[in-house]
Formats: sequence, structure tokens, C-alpha cells
Amino acid sequence: MNSSDPYRIPGLELIDHAFKVPLDYRDPRGRQIDLFVREVRDLEPKSSDKPFLVFLQGGPGFRAPIPIQKTGWLKRALTEYRVLMYDTRGNGLSTPVDYQTLDLEGDAAAQAEYLTHFRQDNIVRDAELIRSHMSPGIPWSTIGQSFGGWCTMTYLSLHPEGLKECFIFGGVPGLEQTAREIYEGTFPIVEERNRKYFEKFPMDKARLAKLAKHLEEHEVLFPNGDRISPRMVQTLGMKFGFAYTAEEIHFLLEEAFVKAGETEMVSHAFKVGLQATVRFDTNPIFAILHEAIYAQGAASGWSCDLVQKKSYSHFDDYEDFLFYGEMIFPWMFDEISELKGMKEAANILAAKSDWPPLYNLEVLSRNTVPVACAIYADDMFVNVKFSRETVDAVPNMKAFYTSEYEHCGLRVGGEYLFSRLIDLGRGEVER
Repeated sequence: MNSSDPYRIPGLELIDHAFKVPLDYRDPRGRQIDLFVREVRDLEPKSSDKPFLVFLQGGPGFRAPIPIQKTGWLKRALTEYRVLMYDTRGNGLSTPVDYQTLDLEGDAAAQAEYLTHFRQDNIVRDAELIRSHMSPGIPWSTIGQSFGGWCTMTYLSLHPEGLKECFIFGGVPGLEQTAREIYEGTFPIVEERNRKYFEKFPMDKARLAKLAKHLEEHEVLFPNGDRISPRMVQTLGMKFGFAYTAEEIHFLLEEAFVKAGETEMVSHAFKVGLQATVRFDTNPIFAILHEAIYAQGAASGWSCDLVQKKSYSHFDDYEDFLFYGEMIFPWMFDEISELKGMKEAANILAAKSDWPPLYNLEVLSRNTVPVACAIYADDMFVNVKFSRETVDAVPNMKAFYTSEYEHCGLRVGGEYLFSRLIDLGRGEVER
């Protein structure tokens, strides 16, 4: 472990830590990759003695939050913890996975094999290696947002001895559902979100039908040179489930067209706004491993695409335009330039049938680690039914069910929600 000297930003003291960890824990002395962890402390003098709280980021495929100021859940956390912002493998300042670096791994088979090491099981093994250096012999606490909850349940399965208490926000997974079952449960929720959106903004139906027709009849390019297709516009629905994003989508669509003389064309402002929502260029793990995070002993098989084609083909009718949700399709690897070189590897991963288990149901059935969860009744990203089944099956899990927040509860109500979960986990309030 290498650590920087402490440095400060307003209200916070930061220390950067760098680690070397095995790419493959079955070969601990083999190839090593880098991990980056940023320690965040309050400026209160005794902060160096506080226990650790590890942040497990959502995604998969995104770096840990960058601490800019002491607000929200971080403000509450720093009253009793030192917080570790952990860039999980493949992300941020850890050894990255992107279109530049993945190509260096060799052919598609080599790329796919490399990517098999970037799921939540190895994220947890990395965390335990970090704990052996930073908190040896002392269990620590975790806070998981969205996919961070998936990581939490894997942590409880593989290394419960490393955990003192866990907090999960919008991320309690089903433990046995296949990728196909996940999407069979997701599409009806997305349809309902579309219904609510067009009930709120009925004028956007005609606007989107016009835009889709124009995109089919004309070659319209993003600023990066990729063609804009109607289904790329459908990916805007991935923003559903966050506060005020319906309004953001509506106001973006308001400026979809601009007139240059007598010619109407898709506006540059719209192109830029749409491109900004497509994060796969900088965060390809989100696309290439999205279904793999559900895979245990069976192939994911492009499940979302199969479910859509079988039961939701009406999403292809642009006259009655519907947005997609948090969904990954194989066509993305044809239309997004940074993903094109990963297409063969993505197909290999989709066909892989020998994925190891991510959850140990026997270990979880004997769980003794206190786990407090915020479960959002209107969560578009995580099926509430599957979350309830997990909470009911695992001892010492307590849930705060709320319809006040959507998937972004930690972001918009973090200080209150985290305080609520701390009290719930420690038995100070009822669920």
C-alpha cells in the first residue's frame, strides 16, 4: 500500500491510497492490477481514530463519488466514520477498462476472459485485501448504492467476518433470479414510467414520432460522428427513476429541431444533450457486464433483447414512441463507436454458461451482520418484489420501505435517509 500525505479541501481532509491486487485471486502471485481508494476525514481532530465506512458504488462501471463538500449522506457519515471512496476495479483511478485499454488484452476471447474478473465477487475480494492493510483484524462498515447493494450481498456471502454493519440504498438484489427473469419484471415497470411521462407531457408523443421519422430518413450524427437512431433516443428513458429527469427529457426534446433558413434540422443542442446521456463511451463496463452481474451458473444470453423481441415488440413502433429503461441491447455494440471493438467479447460473455455463484444462500441464511436497507416503492431499476424476498430470507436484514424517493434517494435525501438507516440497523427505530 502506498499513501499520499493528507491534503485538504474545504471542510475535509483527504488521503489517497494505492494498492496492487491480483487480477485473478486463484493466482494471487500472477498478474496484478491497481486499486485506488480515497480516504475522507472530517477536520475534527480525532477523525483519525474513527472506524471505516466503505462506499460501494452503483453501476456497474462507475468510479466512487468525488468528495467536493461535506453535505448529504457524507456529512452524516463523517460524524462517526472515516469514509473510503473506493474506485472498484476497472473504474476511475484504478486500472481502467475502456475502449483504449481493453484492446491491449488481445483478441475477443482474451478480452472476454479478462472481463470475467470484474464482477462483484472480485470487487469484494479486493475490499477484503484493502481491509487487511487498513483495518487488520477489525470488521468495517459498508454503504452500498444500487449495484453497491449487489456487492454488499456478495460480501455477506463470501466474507461476512469482514463486516460490522451494512447499509443499502436502492440495491437489494434478488438472489436467484436469472437475467431473463429480471427483465421480465423490468419491462412492465418501464411501461408504467412511460405512461406517467406521456400523461405529464402528452405533446411529446407527436414530437418523438416526428423526430424518429426524421432520424430514419436522414443521416443525423452525434458530435462524435456516431449516427443518431430512434433507438438511441429511446435510451433517454434510462434517466427515468431520478428526480426531475422527466422534466429534463421534456425540455431537451423541446429543442430537438432548429430552423436554418427554410430547412428544419436536428439541433446541435439536442445532439449534445443526447450524447451526454450515453455514458458507454467512458463507462463501457456498464454495457458489457450489465447482464453478467445477474449470471450464476447460466448464460445471460442477451436476455433483455430476447424479452423485448418476444413480448414487447411494440417498443419498435416509433409512431407510438416508448422509452427504454436501464437496458442493454446487442445493437449498442453496432451503433456506439467505443463499443464496436468490444462486440465479439460481449457476445462471448453473453454465451458464457459457467459463471460462478455470486451469493451463498446457506451462508446468508445464517447471517449475523446487521443490514439496514432503503427500498423505494417506485424504483424503476430494482424490482421491489425481489428485494422483499431477499429481506425476508436473510436474517438481520431490516428494510425501510418508502415511496417518497426514487432510485436517487441517497443523492437527494442522503442525510435523512442515512440517519434513518443507522437508527434502523441499530434497533433504535421500527422499520
